Amino acid sequence: MSQLELLPAPPPLTRAEALVRLAALRGRDLRPLADSFGVTVWIDGRRNKGWAGHTVERYLGRRPDSLQAPDFGDWELKVVPLVAGADGQWRLKETMAITAFTPAELEVTEFEDSHLLEKLGHLIVVARSFEGSAEARSIVLGASAFDLDDPALLATVREDYEEIRWVVQREGRHALSGRIGQLVHPRPRGGKESDLVGFYAHKALVARALGLPA
Repeated sequence: MSQLELLPAPPPLTRAEALVRLAALRGRDLRPLADSFGVTVWIDGRRNKGWAGHTVERYLGRRPDSLQAPDFGDWELKVVPLVAGADGQWRLKETMAITAFTPAELEVTEFEDSHLLEKLGHLIVVARSFEGSAEARSIVLGASAFDLDDPALLATVREDYEEIRWVVQREGRHALSGRIGQLVHPRPRGGKESDLVGFYAHKALVARALGLPA
């Protein structure tokens, strides 16, 4: 064991501290920042869809991993692309990936114990510009904290989870579609050989987190 391994781990970054650091990132282009951190944007001609999120994680001092727990202990980081409309207003490009479950996990996991609630409960959502499929440039537009503390929102997310769970248990993963769920919808994830069920936040929920029109 090295002397470095004997040192105590640094305290986790609080959400308040992260928001201060992210404020300094506003207006900066993530592409050169990705290069400086060694984050791969293109792999064999295919875009690494998570490159922007990985870049912001590295900026905040965290290395990306595949753990289901929230990124920073008690809060989760999400980075979402926005496109400029003809009216000059920024709007969400797509829904936001939250987490994934296997059918076996859905079978035994109640909503209150789920990674869905754990990840959606306390968020920082970072908005970035999407300016074309080449991803030659992507400007940080801002960052917002969001808590799933509105009783009506929480109840709707719980209903969505239970509906998705019911379909998987009784009809199988193949019966899932984007039409299921009001604020959270499911999608098969991981390719043909995977049985993962991805959970995604509808644009309306993400827009609310960012203070944008739905």
